[in-house]
Amino acid sequence: MIPMYYPPPESKGGWRVLADADSVRLMGEIDQGRLVSAWEYSLHSQSEPTEFYPAEYHVPRANSSSVLVIRHGYIVGEWYQNADKNTVWNVYSCTKSFTGTAYGILLQNSTEGKLRKRVTLDSPAYKYIPEGHPVTDARKRKIKIRHLLTMTSCIKGENSGVFGIHFRSPPRGCGPFEFALGRCPTVGGKWVSKLTGDPGTRFGYSDPAFEHLSLIFYDVMRREIDGYLKEKVLDPIGVENFVWDRIGGDGNIGPHTLSSTGIHITARDLARFGYLALNKGLWTGRQLVPSKWMKMATEASQPLNKNYGYTWWVNTAGTCWEDVPRDTFAAMGFAANKCYVIPSLDLVVVRIGDGPWPWNDTAFLRKVMSSVL
Repeated sequence: MIPMYYPPPESKGGWRVLADADSVRLMGEIDQGRLVSAWEYSLHSQSEPTEFYPAEYHVPRANSSSVLVIRHGYIVGEWYQNADKNTVWNVYSCTKSFTGTAYGILLQNSTEGKLRKRVTLDSPAYKYIPEGHPVTDARKRKIKIRHLLTMTSCIKGENSGVFGIHFRSPPRGCGPFEFALGRCPTVGGKWVSKLTGDPGTRFGYSDPAFEHLSLIFYDVMRREIDGYLKEKVLDPIGVENFVWDRIGGDGNIGPHTLSSTGIHITARDLARFGYLALNKGLWTGRQLVPSKWMKMATEASQPLNKNYGYTWWVNTAGTCWEDVPRDTFAAMGFAANKCYVIPSLDLVVVRIGDGPWPWNDTAFLRKVMSSVL
């Protein structure tokens, strides 16, 4: 179902809201009492350290957070802890789904002959990264753009103990993009110069790999991803209160948009992005994002990890979130920053904050789903 309602920007009235239990039940088809349990779970959820995540990435609980639930185009639940609807959060890797959306538009424009350079999913990535030559591993010449978008490039990432991008006060010649290209290590001595295998043979969640997309985008478009997506998507859907970080420069490569993380946004505006995805890229009669891309991006993209599409986490195989509809997909970030979309239930669910981490998506989603009438 494609909702015909589209919320105006917050400065012009914003989302329509169902405030009382009767209207939530009648128009939102939600049991408000049950839905509150999802907020309570979010509010009191605590995490335990795991072997996978280093201790410095463990966040036991949230100091500030929000849960926002949209059903049939109505806000049917909205809660805040030490925050309000104007609070801007860093949503970390939710940013990847924004970057992927920009690429969906870029690839469509290339197909239509509107770009100065021809680009496809199967284009060699390093063809558009002049800063990356000579390559630090001969196998990098086999990396395709699709590998970067689906985390199958075999550039080292979290499975190799590489978390995020090192970019705090880097020395000259050793900035974040130099690190991502394998030209220098992190302060902790981590290198990504050598691949873990041939591109396309392994899944590995990698921020250094994803930062290649920022360099490619700039080479092809001569524009930054943040400004481009603001013009083409975020302004048209009414996103007003957000910031997108840039990194590099000061004698190093850049500055360029931080494509793997770095968006700071409100819960209500993140919900707009999820609502656009729910509507398959359509907004007030305009196809802002190609519907073909939205379908492809929100389904399993490769057999190595069937829980990952093109920059969205997906449930196509039913293995990402057990007992959750298979058409569910999500933008997902560190510290339990999430934007879940469940088309079959006409639901957009945003949960953002500063913790906890790790976070149990399935337990949270089941509580939301229990409220659906």
